[in-house]
Amino acid sequence: MPDDALSKLKIDKAQYSYGGKSNRKRLYIILAVLAVVLIIVLSVSGLFSPAIKIRTATIVKVYPSQTFTLLNASGYVVPQRQSSIAAKTTGRIVALYVEEGHKVKKNQIIAQLENADLEASQRQAKANLEVSKAAREQTMAEFNDAETAFERQKQLLAKNLIARSDYDTAQARYRKAAAAVKSAESSINASQAALNQAEVNLEYTRIRAPFDAVVLTKNADVGDIVTPLGAAANAKSAVVTIADMSSLQVEADVSESSIGQLKVGQPCEIQLDAIPDTRFRGTVHMIVPTADRSKATVMVKVKFNAIDSRILPEMSAKIAFLSREVTREEEQPRTAVSTSALIDRNGLTYVFVVKENRTQRKQLKTGAKMGDMTEITSGAAAGDKVVLDPPDNLRDNSRIKAIEQ
Repeated sequence: MPDDALSKLKIDKAQYSYGGKSNRKRLYIILAVLAVVLIIVLSVSGLFSPAIKIRTATIVKVYPSQTFTLLNASGYVVPQRQSSIAAKTTGRIVALYVEEGHKVKKNQIIAQLENADLEASQRQAKANLEVSKAAREQTMAEFNDAETAFERQKQLLAKNLIARSDYDTAQARYRKAAAAVKSAESSINASQAALNQAEVNLEYTRIRAPFDAVVLTKNADVGDIVTPLGAAANAKSAVVTIADMSSLQVEADVSESSIGQLKVGQPCEIQLDAIPDTRFRGTVHMIVPTADRSKATVMVKVKFNAIDSRILPEMSAKIAFLSREVTREEEQPRTAVSTSALIDRNGLTYVFVVKENRTQRKQLKTGAKMGDMTEITSGAAAGDKVVLDPPDNLRDNSRIKAIEQ
């Protein structure tokens, strides 16, 4: 290729320099406009504004009874009739008829101990009683014969038809027969007592429920040796533990300084941690007439007005001691919020709900006041977090910072 052809391939920089500067200038203008728009958007969104410090509260479900609660206490559900069933005699369990949760009736057999030797003793006692009864029959026959002979000899003596010695012999025989009858009666009584003792010993091997109850725990099983005191090695004392579920009450410790506010028969409201959505009606059953000096408290027993099958022994409970009975309308919980969170403007009621460090204004419909709380009928739900005592500069979508309370 000729050298003059290569020289023609050179680019004239001057020809394109003006256009390059124009493109860069246009780019700078676009970037500047975008930056201004971004700043305006961020400014409107409040990013450059300092976060407003606020206190928050949560919309909750409350019961109207909280407004006339005098005192609160905590305690545990305790059966007033509970028993650890044990055997009165030492023996090996050969049958166990219940498990945890089984309902038992009074005098129902719960477990059976081995008793072959005691059954033999009972049969022997029964046989001895039959022998004693047969001996009494024989003695009675002899007594009747002696009595008849004695009466006959008495009549003959009165007519001087027999000698005095014959009369004395008949009289002695009669008295001997009468004594034999008393001995036979005593023998029967002794045999009956021996039979009763054998039956009692045999009954000791049948472990029965002392009252209607529910089995709480099973402490022994078939093959275990049980003793009255459980002192022997590898021996058990209690076979099962039962409780009368109709006797369940809540036992709570109340401060000595507050006990004056309570009285027997006072209405209460019981809430169980295991059943948080239900409030149970109760009544003060007893104020135990002694104090615990180490805790400066007095035990108060609260009975349930109606027993629920879900209530179990040893459940933890909270008790609200009320100044009056709860009406039917006050039994259901209501959605409520602290009154200090409400804003009234132009006849409308609002709250600021907190959503990810931002505020969201919501209009509410409110109901009755319950102490320092106000019922919410619509507009917000339980669990929503709201601003307490909202400041004047708080707006919808304001950036906020919650203050630790």
